[in-house]
Amino acid sequence: MCTATACSGSSASADAKPTRTPPALSAPFDAKNPATWTLPIQGYLPSDSAKTQILQAKKQLVSDCMKTYGFSWSPAPDLPRIGGKTFVDWRYGIHDLELAKKRGYKPDADEQAAYDRAMNDGMGETPTQAESQMLEGSGPAEVNGVKVPKGGCLGQADRRIDIQATQTASAQEISAQTFAESKSVGGVVKAFAAWSACMKEKGYTYAAPLDASDDPRFGSAEVTPEEIATATADIGCRDRTNVVKVWYDAETDLQTEAIEDKAEQLEQEADALDDAVKKAADVVAGTR
Repeated sequence: MCTATACSGSSASADAKPTRTPPALSAPFDAKNPATWTLPIQGYLPSDSAKTQILQAKKQLVSDCMKTYGFSWSPAPDLPRIGGKTFVDWRYGIHDLELAKKRGYKPDADEQAAYDRAMNDGMGETPTQAESQMLEGSGPAEVNGVKVPKGGCLGQADRRIDIQATQTASAQEISAQTFAESKSVGGVVKAFAAWSACMKEKGYTYAAPLDASDDPRFGSAEVTPEEIATATADIGCRDRTNVVKVWYDAETDLQTEAIEDKAEQLEQEADALDDAVKKAADVVAGTR
């Protein structure tokens, strides 16, 4: 059965095998472009479209609830996407040389400006005390003679969609664990060493690729010539050593094994996620 998140087969059983595949990307796989790669665990995580559907439904439910109690409250607008465009895009670090020449390790300047504007606009819409109490259910038991739902309008909306099902705890755990474990895989360790040696040749001392982007010297909003020089050298060494593809392949193998080990649990969570997305779609469509 195909759903908003992925395609699934029959119900999970004691000898369950992975049956879900990551959502297709708009661009075909390119071995040199991580933005076109997917990881096995993505088949069990909420897709971008699912996240959008759920968020839209929650906002609609909360807004309608607030109106029921006499509040003309409206949710803050969504923040624009910044940085990586897909799940894998920036998972292992930067890879766009032209962007690095302008911005070092930082996102595109226009994206950053749009994000900053949205953050500032959102900060200007702080709920009043009464609105906060209504949202969270922390105020009076009744408002305008109507009983306040448990957890307020947010709690009611979460139950309506079954927001807990969207957390996909097992899949999230696998994603975090395999990312950490992949750094210790033999081939990845060798690739890190090759990348580090390449950087050393260029005058930089870092043990692993993400150490460069995490350098505290590059933590300010300003893009310095030093950051640009480091980032461009970083990408040159990534290309020479193929470290990102080696890393990605190792994590893919780890995730495949982890999914097989927890297939039944993952299928149950994915089914619950599908139900939550369906509920959200019905809310948005006005059929629920």
